[in-house]
Amino acid sequence: MRVHFIVHESFEAPGAYETWARVRGHDVTFSRVYAGEKLPYDAHGIDLLIVMGGPQDPAVTLEECAHFDSKAEQALIASAVKSGKAVIGICLGSQLIGEALDAPFAPSPEKEIGKFPIFLTEAGSKNEMFTHFGATLEVGHWHNDMPGLTAHAEIIAYSEGCPRQIVAYSDLVYGFQCHMELTPDVVERLISHSAKDLSRAADYRFVNTVEELRTHDYTEMNKVLFTFLDKLDARYKSAKT
Repeated sequence: MRVHFIVHESFEAPGAYETWARVRGHDVTFSRVYAGEKLPYDAHGIDLLIVMGGPQDPAVTLEECAHFDSKAEQALIASAVKSGKAVIGICLGSQLIGEALDAPFAPSPEKEIGKFPIFLTEAGSKNEMFTHFGATLEVGHWHNDMPGLTAHAEIIAYSEGCPRQIVAYSDLVYGFQCHMELTPDVVERLISHSAKDLSRAADYRFVNTVEELRTHDYTEMNKVLFTFLDKLDARYKSAKT
């Protein structure tokens, strides 16, 4: 499987997504746009497109952030979806999927930073891609916004602070507002960038302190993510045969 990552910032690292891809022996390529690396012209050489998060939102312009071309990323996502590729968006990436499919992003009711439970919806509990999640699962969060919904999108999971944590746009296209890729290394990168928000943790219902972030165990949610990715890999290959 050819897995391509779009990475918006050095502190928004692919984490467990990249670990899975390398452990499974997939071909891994990157567009580290913060470092000036170009986006692919189209999705022809990609099987799985993974669009990472970032401090931007889909409305941010090139004038506001010279390395983030929201429209170009949306065009690539649309190309991947149209050509039957597998697509995953995380946080900002999930919002870009919605935008690419004419479903505008929206502010989340609550800022969430840390590790909090998500809950599967009825649709989520019936979806074979998520049966191993259980009714509830502790996962990572680091966001202010949430993805838009198309007419046929299904909300798979929600949290107390955000009604759209995982969205299935199709059998091969998923938006994860939550951060199941977090590892201790990725968390340290995010902490270093988020000092202002974390210094005000007590002002928010769903923002952990730095100490809490550093003591959380992220291994179980990483394992659950790996199983989801294995299922997606199998589904993609089945669709191509």
